[in-house]
Amino acid sequence: MEQLLRNFFLFLSKNKFFTKLAKKYGLRFGAGRFVAGETIPDAVQTIRKLNENGMSVTIDHLGEFIDSEAEARQAADECIEAIKAISKNNLDSQLSLKMTSMGLDISHDLVMENMRRILQAGKEYGVFVTIDMEDFERCQKTIDIFKELREEFDNVGTVLQAYLYRTVEDIKELDQYNPNLRLVKGAYKESPKVAFPEKKDVDENFKEIIKIHLLNGNFTAVATHDDAMIDYTKQLVKVHNISNDQFEFQMLYGIRVERQEELVKEGYNMRVYVPYGNDWYGYFMRRLAERPANVAFVLKGVLKK
Repeated sequence: MEQLLRNFFLFLSKNKFFTKLAKKYGLRFGAGRFVAGETIPDAVQTIRKLNENGMSVTIDHLGEFIDSEAEARQAADECIEAIKAISKNNLDSQLSLKMTSMGLDISHDLVMENMRRILQAGKEYGVFVTIDMEDFERCQKTIDIFKELREEFDNVGTVLQAYLYRTVEDIKELDQYNPNLRLVKGAYKESPKVAFPEKKDVDENFKEIIKIHLLNGNFTAVATHDDAMIDYTKQLVKVHNISNDQFEFQMLYGIRVERQEELVKEGYNMRVYVPYGNDWYGYFMRRLAERPANVAFVLKGVLKK
């Protein structure tokens, strides 16, 4: 049943009709639990509260299904405004973004133009930028863009997904760039031709890439809500005497809040992924797919209406 629900929500996440509907009617039916409002001021307020509780943040202006150069440039402008807001309000926050929102499906030149503008602003205002990883179809393109940008900028990192067979080789190959990487399990529906279909295999691969990247001496963001992966990382850094400055835990806004607070109290660096914007639908559906128990919060929202 859980797998059926997961597949159902992943299917919905790619539906353009429902995406447009969601934009029209705003943050309703429980999405506000996982999305920090529709505007930068909304996000600033949320970040400030998290910072006060000892947590760092990475902010993401949500955007998918970009169809035109104008939309892509507008998305880049929004990212630059977010960078300025982080600096103006003295917030402990980075920026995360997706290549599709920068025009990946339109042209390489457009993506590079937008990314250079954003990274230049990030450099000017002291804000680090992480390129989110999307589905397998866009994986190699995203890695190639990261490599190209890493030659020019120090304030850029990317994400690798444990459920892909290729990831161990990717992490070894990227070592030459001394990359700051966020390591995740992966939240897209992929073919067993390219991704581990069984959770236990994903978990083992996740442990493997965490170990490789940390022992290579690179900064590692372990992005997970799984206690087994958190405990594995704690033990690994203890055995190898790895400083807390070389890694951090990351979790999504609105999920396992008490666990986030516990990790801060234990002395670990904790960064919360905070999305905002009116293009929240695809992101929200993937959160429901990851943990169908979250549907309960949606039903509460519907019943309140």
